Amino acid sequence: MLRTSSPARTLGSSDYDAALALCRQDAMGNVFVGARLVEGGPAFASSLLGLGGAELTAMCWVSANVVPISCNDAALDVFAAKLRRYRRRCSSIFGEAEQVLGLWERLEPMWGTARSIRPEQPMMAVTTSPREVGRPMDPRVRLAREDELDLVMPASAHMFTAEIGYPPYVGSDQDYRRMVRGLIRAGHTYVISEGGRIIFKADVGSLAFGVAQIQGVWVAPQARGHGIAEPAMNAVVQHVQDHLAPDVTLYVNSYNEPALRTYQATGFEEIETFATVIL
Repeated sequence: MLRTSSPARTLGSSDYDAALALCRQDAMGNVFVGARLVEGGPAFASSLLGLGGAELTAMCWVSANVVPISCNDAALDVFAAKLRRYRRRCSSIFGEAEQVLGLWERLEPMWGTARSIRPEQPMMAVTTSPREVGRPMDPRVRLAREDELDLVMPASAHMFTAEIGYPPYVGSDQDYRRMVRGLIRAGHTYVISEGGRIIFKADVGSLAFGVAQIQGVWVAPQARGHGIAEPAMNAVVQHVQDHLAPDVTLYVNSYNEPALRTYQATGFEEIETFATVIL
């Protein structure tokens, strides 16, 4: 366990390698922050608060999301004191459950009531190949094309609103369109289209250290209950393993029993527990 009373500091480019090394200690659990660092390069280390010198002992990603990494109670105390002025910049806190809930316990008196607290979210991983174990795969699953942005946007927004409880944008959709377009351009959005509409969608939201984290899984309401999700997810996992990363992860709300059943049927197993505080 970390034992430190050192003040948190904003990291810089010189801390980049140490930040990556700390993320790699739990490559699956820390893939979100690892991916932001890998994609953004050394300059993105400035989005981290850290404890320790040349070898970091704990970190906290602070941007639109707050993500604690390798924090015990002492580190959470230090980070919470540093974060008290950040309330208006953040939309959520997420990550390993004990760290997230511990951080929120410290921040709630300063930040106020959360919109929602999801205290138990199984973080699941699959390392087996659907092809090799004979799981059915939907041949209709494919990468979305950039000219399908206007078809993918409603699916993405519908999924976000259902999951988070409020829409992903108010007024202009330009920032959200930019994000969705970026996933499509990167080859990280998978779809099934039927009759000029998207009926299934899944994104690779984070990619680093040989790990790909899937997010934004959505089945159109009119297509639910027809057995689409399981073979579609198998096809997504196989394509990701073939082209992006051998290990595939996701996390899901514990109360979402249909999703849990689907992911278990596609070979995902719980490896740790996440939590999310929606602000």
